[in-house]
Amino acid sequence: MIGLQQQIQESAGYIRQFAVQAPETGIILGSGLGNLINDISDRKEIPYGDIPHFPVSTVEGHHGKLILGTIMGRPVVVMAGRFHYYEGFSMQQVTFPVRVMKALGVGTLLVSNAAGGMNAAFAVGDLMIITDHINLQPEHPLRGPNNNALGPRFPDMSEPYAKSLVAKARTIAAANNIPVHTGVYVGVQGPTFETRAEYKFMHIIGGDAVGMSTVPEVIVAAHAGLKVFAMSVITDLGIREEENTITHEEVLEAAKAAEPKLTLIFRELIAQL
Repeated sequence: MIGLQQQIQESAGYIRQFAVQAPETGIILGSGLGNLINDISDRKEIPYGDIPHFPVSTVEGHHGKLILGTIMGRPVVVMAGRFHYYEGFSMQQVTFPVRVMKALGVGTLLVSNAAGGMNAAFAVGDLMIITDHINLQPEHPLRGPNNNALGPRFPDMSEPYAKSLVAKARTIAAANNIPVHTGVYVGVQGPTFETRAEYKFMHIIGGDAVGMSTVPEVIVAAHAGLKVFAMSVITDLGIREEENTITHEEVLEAAKAAEPKLTLIFRELIAQL
């Protein structure tokens, strides 16, 4: 079995043959948030199944392809569909594309997700810029022997989400009359949506939104030295006292409705990188 570093290089080597120029920015699109790909010029699409060592997404709302091209004239590599621990992948598999993006030349990672709101000020369809996170996932993506060529044994996590990018995104949102919140994202395993007691617990410990992704990818991005910006679309509310049944179809519908606002912020932020 070949090692992680060789797998990364083989994946990156395969992808490079489709790239006109090395991507500067990596983008991971969450559930129902795949339409940013329509803003990509000179688009080259690669199914995940064609890339050596890449897993294949199994979740509805995740397209399952890597896209190369430009947005606002800047070279990007975009994951239309991500991988989740609950699908049965290891954390190394979940975060493997972030490693490959780094090998391709990416210096900044933009991440989106659909999340459940736990802040009384939130409504379905709102946008939340993630300023910090709480990791409640049962496995850590850096567990095991550390490869110093990929990052330090004990990476600093005092600023996993770059304050400079948060500030730029807030300015962009204000200039375009898009209301945005800032808050703390709680990462959980899934695939079940949270119980009322779990929502209450996660809000008490400091969470504003909860989801089943993002945190492992951001940890590995920090380990690799990437600057990160992440945003959640609030697709459901877990703090209601009344009956609040949640379905994946409703999550996708809410994400689609809010997607144009998120896409605008991402597009303008890329132009300023």
